[in-house]
Amino acid sequence: MSVLSHFDESGAGRMVDVGGKEITLREARAEGIVAMQPETLEQIRDRKIVKGDVFEVARLAGIMGAKRTAELIPLCHPLGLDSATIDFELLDERRIRIESRVRVQARTGVEMEALTAVSVAALTVYDMCKGIDRGMSIGPICLLEKSGGRSGHYVRPSGD
Repeated sequence: MSVLSHFDESGAGRMVDVGGKEITLREARAEGIVAMQPETLEQIRDRKIVKGDVFEVARLAGIMGAKRTAELIPLCHPLGLDSATIDFELLDERRIRIESRVRVQARTGVEMEALTAVSVAALTVYDMCKGIDRGMSIGPICLLEKSGGRSGHYVRPSGD
């Protein structure tokens, strides 16, 4: 395990100085699962939720979340993202898989932006459907892949 870079020698929090790093293409993918009653997923799929098209509202919320990550997570660097996408997959009659992909040319990675995008999209699904299904659950949420920078390419082992 490497040293935690967000703390100085005295234990005080700090924003990491990335000024000496090279600007490279940074990419990250994350995923999250939202589980619910089959009737809820059916209404989402058939676009019958009273609040609107759940997938499109959650997609926009996730992209907005990625763009505002530095406002939500202390010590994250504000980044002008090159792209952020959110995709949905119906896994079965109870679960939706949400995947985000985020890219930037920068000195620091976009893992937190990808994870925030998935989290905000999942929370939006919950918010839009809570009136008919308060028992929904969110998770797990995880980083699937990241590339760019000194730490190299990471791919989550399958089955984890």
